[in-house]
Amino acid sequence: MHLAKRQRSIDGAAMAQLLLQLPSFLASLVIVAALSQLLLPDMGWLGALLWLASGAMAFHRPTERALARHLLNLRHPTPRELSRLEPLWRAVTARTGVEGLAYELWIEDSDHLNALAAAGHIVGVTRFSLERLSDGQLAAVLAHELGHHVRGHAWSSLLGQWYAVPGRLAWAVVRRLTRFVAAIGHGRMGFWAAVLLLVAGTAVLLVALEYWFVTLTLVAAPYLLAAVTRRAEVRADHHAAAAGFGPMLAEVLHMMQAADRDSGSVTASALSGCGHTAAMGTRTPFRGRGQGLLGRLLSSHPDYHTRLHHLAPYLKQR
Repeated sequence: MHLAKRQRSIDGAAMAQLLLQLPSFLASLVIVAALSQLLLPDMGWLGALLWLASGAMAFHRPTERALARHLLNLRHPTPRELSRLEPLWRAVTARTGVEGLAYELWIEDSDHLNALAAAGHIVGVTRFSLERLSDGQLAAVLAHELGHHVRGHAWSSLLGQWYAVPGRLAWAVVRRLTRFVAAIGHGRMGFWAAVLLLVAGTAVLLVALEYWFVTLTLVAAPYLLAAVTRRAEVRADHHAAAAGFGPMLAEVLHMMQAADRDSGSVTASALSGCGHTAAMGTRTPFRGRGQGLLGRLLSSHPDYHTRLHHLAPYLKQR
């Protein structure tokens, strides 16, 4: 087994994920700093500093395990499941030069073919995948998820979404207040409620016009992030294929495509890959779900045809 000198890196997709989350991060930083200053006038900087340092928890093993259990609904493999997974994981990490002991294998009790990479060290597969896939196919799926880790997709997605939480909470509060004011408008205070809504709407419009670039970025960010995560899926496929798992990975994609076609459901990988937003965006699944035009634009996964097209060069080498 030859271990690569660099066990982790950050590719263009991971870097783009972080950059696209930058406006949300800055908005969250302002909110956290303001609240810290309000609660601790003499040490307002401390709250912001602690919040910034909290991102390191993405690589803290106990925190990751709590995340896996309580947010991702994963469990440790049984001895029988581990006896199946461990040899395949050793083979995958040996081929790619990665220290396999740095990662933890988890199981999701699901009847769907799927797998995920999360946080800094979590690699999970569904019980269905473990039971139904051949050794080569399961190894290919594990290699794909390992690609998300070594290329920085999993941790960059987690950090980007974690630092956006204060901004999202503030936005949720604003929406609730708006609904409350609108509800008042149906009562005796309708006139003043309408005036308040008009003033607030005008203020928001002026701010949006003044900082149009930031506004445009915030509006377009979900669509740009979806495009970047689709690119990350292709990069993870390349990682698995370059290690020699291309044919087996193609078999898995064909299986998923046939299963969706036979069930009459919408193509899972073609549409919304909500795995990046589930559980605060901490998971990078093998497949995603969604429907409709908006689902396609917000999909975290390319369609099967696109993924198979990018795998084609590796299949011709057989």
